Amino acid sequence: MENPLNRIRSIADYQYGVGVGSQLFPDDIQIEFSHSTGRIRYINLNGRRIATLRPTDGMLSLSVDAARTLAKTCPNAHCFVTARQDIAHFVAEGGDLFAAHIVKVDPEIHAKDEVIILDEQGQVLAVGRAFLSAAEMAAFKTGVAVKVRHGKGNDA
Repeated sequence: MENPLNRIRSIADYQYGVGVGSQLFPDDIQIEFSHSTGRIRYINLNGRRIATLRPTDGMLSLSVDAARTLAKTCPNAHCFVTARQDIAHFVAEGGDLFAAHIVKVDPEIHAKDEVIILDEQGQVLAVGRAFLSAAEMAAFKTGVAVKVRHGKGNDA
């Protein structure tokens, strides 16, 4: 696949669901390439990083801004984990999400998937990597379910 934009969109469609790539990555994104390998590294929109293409597995890691866009435009994407409202502030500040605090999880999530953590009102709290599958998140009552990479912090 020669066109970098098409490649990024295809990865997003594979990773998050069909149609996500075109919603998440408009035509005016800026793509940064690695100086040493020449591969796609960062994806920016209006001067802000929205995603990183991980060199280890070729998958996308989203920013909180991209997660908000995805939550608004693609509510059927298979990457959402909903946390209890009473611990939402902890997760938003970058704390990991434990299995006991999960209200709902998309059934397609597997361990090591990139996920978006929402509060019970559907607002984005954080982005991170699943430690457990959806079935395990629903069944377990202890342990870390999602390792948070970026919380929304005090952002509006």
